[in-house]
Amino acid sequence: MTTDTSEPTAARSRTGTQSVDRAIAILRCFERAPSLTPTQAAHRLDLTVSTAHRLMRALHETGLLGRDPATESYHLGATAAVLGRIALERLGATAMQPALEALRDETGESVTLGVRSGDEVAVLMQFPSPQPLRYDQQPGARNPIHVCSMGKTLLAFGDPALLAPEPYPRYTDATITTRAGLDAELARVRERGYALADQERVLGVRAIAAPVRDASGGVFAAVALQVPSVRFGDDRLEELAAAVTGAADRLSALAGAV
Repeated sequence: MTTDTSEPTAARSRTGTQSVDRAIAILRCFERAPSLTPTQAAHRLDLTVSTAHRLMRALHETGLLGRDPATESYHLGATAAVLGRIALERLGATAMQPALEALRDETGESVTLGVRSGDEVAVLMQFPSPQPLRYDQQPGARNPIHVCSMGKTLLAFGDPALLAPEPYPRYTDATITTRAGLDAELARVRERGYALADQERVLGVRAIAAPVRDASGGVFAAVALQVPSVRFGDDRLEELAAAVTGAADRLSALAGAV
């Protein structure tokens, strides 16, 4: 009689799920760092160095990570770039580029397109202002959802739930830190059709955003203008609100919204 020494199915499933979760966590580290060694990744994720090294080597073999042999550091690889491009195409982001550039040219201000990722907003595309004084957010940058205009837009017209407990992190005196305060703000966003963020994360920066809808009518992205407060007084509110909501309507049409 032979003895089955393999792991029980449930145990194997848990182990496999853990490895997948850890591999995804490693990939997400590169949202904030252009390159990492296994030791650096291990410290960020509370893993052993050997585990980080094993997972990063496996990701390298698939092309999701590239490796610099001189520094033994890893970076996002060609496969990740291909998948990212396919994802952008599927979202219609490439087709949206002319409309986003037109909004930048019309207003002279920086334009971003963002989507929700948990309690954050991930920047998909950015078109910087030609002005020397501007606020830039590179693709891949992330913003806390409760303090940015794109985040308020996505909460107001999508799922309003947050995972973070109260009080929400404070960045400036203008930051909304309570659910009651946020709910009141989201009601105002729904009423006027656009969201404002007035120096709620970065002093000296105001932003205005509007929702981008897909063919089903659901909001899947937000388009925003980020403007130094010295160029965004209340006298420009009507102008910039009309520009960003008009651009959002054009982007929604490109995404198939009726």
